[in-house]
Amino acid sequence: MATLSQLQEAFGHRYRVEAEADSHGDIVAGRLIDNAGGQIVPIVDGIPRFVMGENYADGFGLQWNVFRSTQLDSRSGRKLSFQRFWEGTKWRPRDLYGKRVLEAGSGAGRFTEVLLDAGAIVTTFDLSEAVVANRLNNAAGGEVVFFQGNIYDIPCQDAAFDYVFCYGVLQHTPEPDRAFQALVQKVKPGGRISIDYYLKHDRLDPFNQPKYFWRRWTVDVPPSKLLSMIRSYMPIWLPVDTFIRRIPFLGPKLLGLLRIPCWNYLRSGLTRDQRLEWAILDTFDALSARYDEPRTLDEVRHMVEQVDGLDEVDVFYGSNGVVANARRQ
Repeated sequence: MATLSQLQEAFGHRYRVEAEADSHGDIVAGRLIDNAGGQIVPIVDGIPRFVMGENYADGFGLQWNVFRSTQLDSRSGRKLSFQRFWEGTKWRPRDLYGKRVLEAGSGAGRFTEVLLDAGAIVTTFDLSEAVVANRLNNAAGGEVVFFQGNIYDIPCQDAAFDYVFCYGVLQHTPEPDRAFQALVQKVKPGGRISIDYYLKHDRLDPFNQPKYFWRRWTVDVPPSKLLSMIRSYMPIWLPVDTFIRRIPFLGPKLLGLLRIPCWNYLRSGLTRDQRLEWAILDTFDALSARYDEPRTLDEVRHMVEQVDGLDEVDVFYGSNGVVANARRQ
């Protein structure tokens, strides 16, 4: 959790704090009051809530609280998040030590854990209740402030962060270009930003076609019901999916024809039980998101290059589709 001074640093002294603290000085409850407009932001369970109530990210809130620790490297025993973070950002751990990092759309905090392990000073937020799972996972991991907020209206000072990080998020927003522009505003001159984005595949791609075939119906299913449905068939289907994937040449084509959604981390090094847990989680993630707009590499590049004040733009195929890194001038 955050102390008074950490909250003030995160939100640029824009808000005054009326709060209760525990014996260690961590804020556990209270409110932030906007010095200019009088807006009142409740602090609930140590988390300032700049947005509350239902929104398009409710499904993510459910999944990350149900699967709170599934993707944490400290839980899986693998370095899947570690590798994806450092290979994508091309940053170095020593560069982040003691630096201020804004993490947007943090989910349950798989990358928050990586950032804190590197010694970064982290401000991390999510639109959904996933921020609760992140706090439970990472509050004791280092210097970190959590809040629930909207990527279009980030309550932190502009040009305040050395690094801004946003993976697995922009394609799930109603206006990805606007969301990216909002993130760039928070980067200091000379600071760096790293985002990733789902890749737009050919319509006949055997891995992605089932997702977009089924989403026309699944996005309107209540999240709890959809999760229950996936949990019911995945233990039966995952071994079948694994068998088919191992058939040379014909396996991928057959899966494309069957159109049964299953995110199978066959060669990830995860155990059988972990693969089942990840399959349920990521299949739900794929079918439940209200917004899912993949883009080609050139389209992602255009999104980045149309924003003034960025240089050293580097756009490439990454672990989740397309990665884009840049420096703010």
